Amino acid sequence: MQAFLKGPASISTKPVAAKEKSAAGSSGEGKKTKPIPWVEKYRPKNVDEVAFQDEVVAVLKKSLEGADLPNLLFYGPPGTGKTSTILAAARELFGPDLFRQRVLELNASDERGIQVIREKVKAFAQLTASGSRSDGKMCPPFKIVILDEADSMTSAAQAALRRTMEKESKTTRFCLICNYISRIIEPLTSRCSKFRFKPLSDSIQQQRLLDVSEKEHVKISNEAVLYLVKVSEGDLRKAITFLQSATRLMGGKEITEKIITEIAGVIPKETIDELLLGCQSGSFEKLEALAKNLINEGFAVAQLVNQLHDAVVESEDYSDKQKSAIAEKLAEVDKCLADGADEFLQLMSLCALVMQQLTQN
Repeated sequence: MQAFLKGPASISTKPVAAKEKSAAGSSGEGKKTKPIPWVEKYRPKNVDEVAFQDEVVAVLKKSLEGADLPNLLFYGPPGTGKTSTILAAARELFGPDLFRQRVLELNASDERGIQVIREKVKAFAQLTASGSRSDGKMCPPFKIVILDEADSMTSAAQAALRRTMEKESKTTRFCLICNYISRIIEPLTSRCSKFRFKPLSDSIQQQRLLDVSEKEHVKISNEAVLYLVKVSEGDLRKAITFLQSATRLMGGKEITEKIITEIAGVIPKETIDELLLGCQSGSFEKLEALAKNLINEGFAVAQLVNQLHDAVVESEDYSDKQKSAIAEKLAEVDKCLADGADEFLQLMSLCALVMQQLTQN
């Protein structure tokens, strides 16, 4: 009987040892640094690192000195540093230890209907803020609720939020982040300090991209950096993402303007010039062939509308009357595309009007 009992025990020790070894191995592997997107890697760690938004940084620095903060409303175009700024400020206020306990971040991807505001946000706001920082610095007696993409919240959810903002003002500060301030109800905007985030200037973007390129050992020409800034339209997040994609594509070779055009999905200038020349020719068959080719190449007509608008407005070859007629048609096509219309038909409709305008004289 004893031999029988000893047998399985002796057998079972080996798998356990093997399991322990594998667990130890996996924990060792886990210590390796995981690759993260450059956008997250170079996100500002403190308020001083935030680029170009001088007014916001000045107010937040004063607030951090006094460890007090009003309710905030950040609005402006995407990729200008709204979320990064409040996260950096929260990290400076609470330190890495208390950050997770004291900050509730709800994004547009989370459910943020009236029920969530009444339950989750209200429950978090009612908790008392206790505990001190491990580094001995002063810790403010409040928590922060960050509501990202607040303009996508329903009016009912926004209305439910205003009472919570007033009642829990002793223990909680709110930071609403949105692209369009007009979609935030008046009672909420009046309870917050509003800050507009400006699109980043070309020189600031250029400097940031060169810094990232240097740290990541990326070979990129100055012309490519300037073109990258132009393509991203003041959105630094988009610019850094394009830079990382281009680096992966080239595998250590120099990044050129042509590669940026490919990565960003921008339609080459030659293609747009060819389309406008086709419109001037007056041949509908030639125009149809060019439009089909454009669609088959996989270019987005919405992108073409944007680039064609700039090309027409900046051109000196067209009269003001022609420009106004083409611009009006571009607006109509853009609206139809947003509503889900067929790209080829909209492109043909646009090209037909441009041809009509250019061949009249």
